Amino acid sequence: MTRDESSSSDEDSATPQFACSEAKSNMNYCLVASKQMVGIFLSVWVRRELVQHVGHLRVATIGRGIMGCLGNKGCIAMSMSLHRTSFCFVCSHLASGEKEGDELKRNSDVAEILKSAQFPRICKSPCRRIPERILDHESRVIWFGDLNYRVALSYQETRSLLRNNDWNSLLERDQLKIEREAGRVFNGWKEGKITFAPTYKYSQNSDIYAGETVKSKKKRRTPAWCDRILWHGNGMEQLQYLRGESKFSDHRPVCAVFAAQAEMNNRYRKACLGADSRIPSDELIPQRHSFY
Repeated sequence: MTRDESSSSDEDSATPQFACSEAKSNMNYCLVASKQMVGIFLSVWVRRELVQHVGHLRVATIGRGIMGCLGNKGCIAMSMSLHRTSFCFVCSHLASGEKEGDELKRNSDVAEILKSAQFPRICKSPCRRIPERILDHESRVIWFGDLNYRVALSYQETRSLLRNNDWNSLLERDQLKIEREAGRVFNGWKEGKITFAPTYKYSQNSDIYAGETVKSKKKRRTPAWCDRILWHGNGMEQLQYLRGESKFSDHRPVCAVFAAQAEMNNRYRKACLGADSRIPSDELIPQRHSFY
């Protein structure tokens, strides 16, 4: 697999890994693709019995960091097909900052990613069209990561609302919500209802937001829902949207579970008639793992 140089970061020379990898023989999932660009990492895992039906794996990277091109900010996007349906996964780290107007930089990052991310063309392919851009996919795109949108309130106002668990009032001032409703970013995209506390910024190895103690005051940031998951299209249904409590970062991780429709060829469809293809969510997010 060759990289698309027109949409790759120059500082990242590692090629993406495309292979079925099984860490343990009793695992239900196989790693089929992984890619890292500085601090951005994306991997795709597929249930063991579905690996043979995965194809057209391709990757695109866009750097939006220092000088507008380095990979400390930007995205990794992966395109693949499952049976006869294409999927796209986008992991991004957008521009930081909580000053007024910084949200416009993040809007610009999203626009540039959608404009410039292009997957390598597959010369020999079946009659159906193979997507080359993020929005070319058949209504099955998931975008996630540190989108860095903040809450348009002061630190003191935000902390007061947090003490009362008044997340609805906080969400009304969420920059991503404001920008989406104004039509300035992620037009046509969807996000599930947020029912968890802001995911940023925490003191190291702590449940306390940075700035609540004298020691962490210099690192203080207004708590915000920086970490988000959105999707595009009608071919998916979100079943869960939640956050974990791992303390290895100043962020809390977020997770979503989706049910997605996939078109199968006639031969395989007949073999699957009557089978329930839905997977229990506790298998997708097992509580024994460090996500919790």
